[in-house]
Amino acid sequence: MTDPFRRAARIATVELSEILQISEAAAALKKAGRDVISLGTGEPDFPTPAPVIDAAYQAAQAGQTTYTATAGTAELRAAIAADCERVNGYRPATAEVIVCTGAKQVIFNAFFATLEPGEEVIIGAPYWTSYPDMVGVCGGRPVILPTTADTGFAITADQLSAAITPKTRWLLLNSPGNPSGAVYTAAQLQALAEVLRDHPHVGVIADEIYQHICYVPYTSFRAVAPDLAERTLIVNGVSKSYAMTGWRIGWGIAPKRLIDAMIAVQGQITSGASSVSQAAALAALTGDQQMLAERNDDFRARRDMVQAALNATGLIRCGSADGAFYLFPDCTATFGKTAPNGVQIEKDADFCRALLDCEGVALVPGRAFGVPGHFRLSYAYSRASLTEACHRIARFCAALK
Repeated sequence: MTDPFRRAARIATVELSEILQISEAAAALKKAGRDVISLGTGEPDFPTPAPVIDAAYQAAQAGQTTYTATAGTAELRAAIAADCERVNGYRPATAEVIVCTGAKQVIFNAFFATLEPGEEVIIGAPYWTSYPDMVGVCGGRPVILPTTADTGFAITADQLSAAITPKTRWLLLNSPGNPSGAVYTAAQLQALAEVLRDHPHVGVIADEIYQHICYVPYTSFRAVAPDLAERTLIVNGVSKSYAMTGWRIGWGIAPKRLIDAMIAVQGQITSGASSVSQAAALAALTGDQQMLAERNDDFRARRDMVQAALNATGLIRCGSADGAFYLFPDCTATFGKTAPNGVQIEKDADFCRALLDCEGVALVPGRAFGVPGHFRLSYAYSRASLTEACHRIARFCAALK
């Protein structure tokens, strides 16, 4: 107890996510001269659109390099509201919008602003790795509901009904989902909304960051259940759709009383998001949107190519994915086999570790997402990289004894 740098109890079990650990390990191997293909990071390989970069440059040249309002510039918040109306059919008031340093901060702000110690957040597995940790850091308790490929990796109404307790504060939905690529249908969302109508103490966080990377009809939760808008937080941003991950702009849409609480939190953490990045996001939302459809078609083609190649190995079972740019294959058929480097494969982490060692392909084991026996592969990479990675995975599987 004499160490001033000892960890606080609230982060005692929090570490760098396994996604980032693997990405950094792959980068280190590359730096050491290994030929490594990393398919572990969820980052589009497309460039940020040129008009967006130009808008940022012009903003910087014009002196837009000072603090903005903590909630974001009025122009960007208005553009977010207009974009929401154009895409989802409802228009929030500007006061119902907060701009944050990435979608992750939107979710963290909401948890930090609302969770009392021990209150529960319902999350479906597989889940994005940060969700449970953010809940825990903010004093809450994640309640994980397992899903399977057979159910489309979606929480059912019966599961939700059974999981809700007097301590439940939030249901966290992610559609299209990371890592599964699952997309909730309008009917599935309506069924969940029907359960929530009987539990007015439960709010909904709908993480819709992959909305524009979707290969089936998409429905926003708030569009399905407008009567629940007063207890719904919609999360979105420009990172994935517009290839702007490093610009760090996300936003939340929610009732003003929640937005005000999130602004209070944000004011003590980051203040407002980057002024230049907000100018870039404004250009993205108000510019030509045809690029979104073109890039979506490209991602779909990559998905189909990789899925076929993985299934052709005979040992990896890979279902399709309706959105995002991930596949979440089952690798349990490799368990009990021995890799060329002598590693006995008993779990998904063994498979990923041996594949990286033998073939220089970095993937993320399913355990990082709460569903062992799988791995996550991001196909947001060049076709040349994906083709070579699939060749190496096939060669690895063929060499297993």
